[in-house]
Amino acid sequence: MVGSFQWEGYREALLFLATGGVVAPLFHRLHVSPILGFLAAGAALGPFGLGRLAQSHEAVAAFALSDVEGVAKIAEFGLVFLLFMIGLELSWERLARMRMLVFGLGLTQVVACGAALSAIAALAGGVGTAPAILLGAALAMSSTAIVIPVLAERRRLNRAAGRASFSVLLMQDLMVAPLLFLVSFLADPGTSEHGLQSLLAFLPALAALGLLIVVGRLLLRPLFRLVAAADSTELFMAACLLVIIGSGVASAADGFSMGLGAFIAGLLLAETEFRREIEVTIEPFKGLLLGLFFVSVGAGLDLGRLLADPVPILAIAAGLIAVKAAIMFGLARAFRLEAPAAAETALLLAPGGEFAFILVTGAISGGLVPQRLGGDAMLAVTLGMFLVPALGRLGEWLNPVRRKQDVEAEFAHLAPEGDVATGRVVIVGYGRVGTLIGGMLSRHDIPFVAIDNSVTLVAEKRDAGVDIFWGNCMRREFLLRAGVAHARALVVTVEKPQAAEEIVRVAHEARADMPIVARARDATHATHLYELGATDAIPETIEASLQLAETVLVDVGVPMGYVIASIHEKRDEFRKLLQPTGEEARRKHADRASVKLKEMKKRRASLPAAPPREQREG
Repeated sequence: MVGSFQWEGYREALLFLATGGVVAPLFHRLHVSPILGFLAAGAALGPFGLGRLAQSHEAVAAFALSDVEGVAKIAEFGLVFLLFMIGLELSWERLARMRMLVFGLGLTQVVACGAALSAIAALAGGVGTAPAILLGAALAMSSTAIVIPVLAERRRLNRAAGRASFSVLLMQDLMVAPLLFLVSFLADPGTSEHGLQSLLAFLPALAALGLLIVVGRLLLRPLFRLVAAADSTELFMAACLLVIIGSGVASAADGFSMGLGAFIAGLLLAETEFRREIEVTIEPFKGLLLGLFFVSVGAGLDLGRLLADPVPILAIAAGLIAVKAAIMFGLARAFRLEAPAAAETALLLAPGGEFAFILVTGAISGGLVPQRLGGDAMLAVTLGMFLVPALGRLGEWLNPVRRKQDVEAEFAHLAPEGDVATGRVVIVGYGRVGTLIGGMLSRHDIPFVAIDNSVTLVAEKRDAGVDIFWGNCMRREFLLRAGVAHARALVVTVEKPQAAEEIVRVAHEARADMPIVARARDATHATHLYELGATDAIPETIEASLQLAETVLVDVGVPMGYVIASIHEKRDEFRKLLQPTGEEARRKHADRASVKLKEMKKRRASLPAAPPREQREG
């Protein structure tokens, strides 16, 4: 051999992949948030876990994370991808509608919590004004990377507490850049003499950020149209990664966070026809990188220091949660959230967040915050982040789901945009046949959404005002992301038989009781579609023959009423011949009836309990 293989360079990657492949599924099976699994794995494998034993036991070194700083640099992309996905779920219009919660509740939370924590740091920590302000601002932040996944996992993002939490977190993300500028401003002794000039130097960064928005608005949609026209999954994925990382790097070069640039890119793409396909493409990257981020956070937990002197660290963690929860609850009530929703919001946002590490580390390196105090603060923040899933469960218990809850008039319009197909008919394939069906649905005031894989057709129809998206409907993830499981009905008009069969199969597996009407090439194809779960399959050859027969009968003088009746009878005869019969048909009917019964029980369980009989009679 020319040289020996150095496997140490692959150790961190292998350990992380093993964590994702073993720990996360195990916690899923135990019905515990995988976030806790990644955090615990990081604490166990990090330099303060197995890393301590690795110094004296060489065999243990193979299972310890040694290059935590290198992992943390890559893990930062988890936040970047998360903020991009958040922006993709929003739009400029919806962000403007949320201004009261974002710039009202969010900004008030940052100022109020920062001021209170700064005062406590100055009094109890014995530090000066500048270090106290920085510590207060850093600890006022909450964890976007943990709170948002916890809310999404528990399906609570669309409730009042979820919307309020998201708004505050968004404002905190927007405040990171000014706070980082504040750290560098206070750390540089020369800036005190030229404060105005230093502040004015920040204006070019704002101009560059505005230029990023303008350029993105002009170029992103044509770029994705060009890439989508190539019909290459690899090129589309490369374009998505280029936009996310490129916008993040451009934002960081302007002095802002990478996450802010990715968030803006998501906002710009949220109103395009490529939105759902981008979500499906990026989701695996986001999940893996967020998992790596949680591992890096867990690796930063110094268990030895915590066990050696736990009282001050636990006191900081408990005090931080108590102070922020109390302030957040009062602010949420002032912004007209009901008490249970305000309590859930306060508990979710009470622990510290990942941006505290960035701010406190910068303050320590700049000599503004003492090393020991900053280290204790970061340990307290890490402990609080471990508690977020548990606090989320407690908030959910305090704020149970009740009928008509979390749909207050003042907050209903701020709900995150749901699946595009919810409550509407989905037309897959919007060529000549799909366009005619869409026109008939519009004539009867039935809302629909169309999906097609032709970039030119989608662009043309979207410019004409049709709610249409570009994507590959043969992918189960795309159909689910588009909300087919909540659609009113599905119409499949694609020309390729194999594509129609796959779409029907996937849609039927996603929701067995949904009406599925499919276009079939001939009788044999229609029979196959029925077997895959189609409610109705319309063979082109048979339907064309019936239309010709109807025209001939009318032209030779047969009364229209008799003609229509006979055509309907013949169509029913064909349907009975093509549909599955016997045991298979009974099984399909039983499956659909079972699904309907389960949904009925679920809806019934969500209704409030009936009052006692004497109250009803009274």
